[in-house]
Amino acid sequence: MSDTVPPPVIVLVRPQLGENIGKAARAMLNFGLTEMRLVTPRDGWPNPAAGPAASGADIVLEQARVFDSVADAVADCAHVYATTVRKRGVTKPVVTPEQAARAIHAGPGRSAYLFGPERSGLETDDVALARTILTVPINPQFGSLNLAQAVILCAYEWSKGVALAQPTATDLDPPAPQGELEGLIEQLEGMLMPAGYFHPPERTDVTRRTLRGLLTKPAWNAMEVRTMRGVLSTLARPRQR
Repeated sequence: MSDTVPPPVIVLVRPQLGENIGKAARAMLNFGLTEMRLVTPRDGWPNPAAGPAASGADIVLEQARVFDSVADAVADCAHVYATTVRKRGVTKPVVTPEQAARAIHAGPGRSAYLFGPERSGLETDDVALARTILTVPINPQFGSLNLAQAVILCAYEWSKGVALAQPTATDLDPPAPQGELEGLIEQLEGMLMPAGYFHPPERTDVTRRTLRGLLTKPAWNAMEVRTMRGVLSTLARPRQR
């Protein structure tokens, strides 16, 4: 994959609701895409409803460009992917988001993803401008994706080929020493014995093994062992009246 290949652009064709444009912007920025192009948005642009829905992806909205036609919006793109789940009578290669992402990273040239209006999707003439049809493998009994979901699927697959910041790793406390865990088990058994927990007597060994297995399975750390022992000590103290 080449680092010199520009990121794909997201083209929203005749989007209807500002909220959906904002949600699409949020999905884009989550995975490192910033260039949005709008083709004749129904309610004009800028749209005040887009900002709150973008949840901070303001850079995408501020840089969004508006075009009068799909042809104008993708004029500088060598590879155009039309996202659709319906057959349009147009014979073109069909790929998944993963396959499209690999091809985009392989380059050369700029690429664009086309997304249609929320209710109807891309028209046949829109798809005709694309080089390739992109279809998401989806439940045939319920093939309904909203605009932001479709955008995020494509953006996520593309992001696999770039270095995005990873969440900060949090080191877990090491497991408690076996001696501390033994102390917890002995304390618990000492409380359970006079309470009649180990009954019938002939099942005592089996019950103890089961209890030990339960307490050793989670790999408790030292703080957790001390916390549990504090709980048991509190339960063992006579209640003050």
